[in-house]
Amino acid sequence: MLVKNNVILNEREINYKIRRIAFQIYESNVEETEIILAGIDKNGYILAKKLKAVLQKISPINPVLCKVIINKKEPQGPVSTSISESEYANKSLILIDDVLNSGTTLIYGVKHFLNVPLKQFKTAVLVNRNHKKYPIKADFKGLSLSTSLHEHIEVQIDKKPYEALLV
Repeated sequence: MLVKNNVILNEREINYKIRRIAFQIYESNVEETEIILAGIDKNGYILAKKLKAVLQKISPINPVLCKVIINKKEPQGPVSTSISESEYANKSLILIDDVLNSGTTLIYGVKHFLNVPLKQFKTAVLVNRNHKKYPIKADFKGLSLSTSLHEHIEVQIDKKPYEALLV
């Protein structure tokens, strides 16, 4: 029997992973007073907002949200951000997305931020699929999962119940 949708993370587990990633971000930025949470639009930005809420509860760090707009179908195109380069220059920045699949979206996001000097640059994802075609890694990850190339992961964190599905 073939199962169509498998829940790989339920709402409780997603909340736990977000909290754990927030603690890891805090630990790697304990000396910082402000960090930039750059979430790739759409789910990456929602994840960044959730991480910001937890960071504000557990640390004295001021997390600043930045929406990163990348056309996922044409990632070589222009990348834009909701805050100016001067607002993230010489700061610690975490680039956030929901799923690291091939690494295409994340690598083009990284490329955009390399034009500006940063104090520290890390990446965070909720699910790391281990199918990278680019040399990119997630510094903070909720779950590492080996899947086949024909499988897909869908993350729903914009409305309840939050869940990550293997489809």
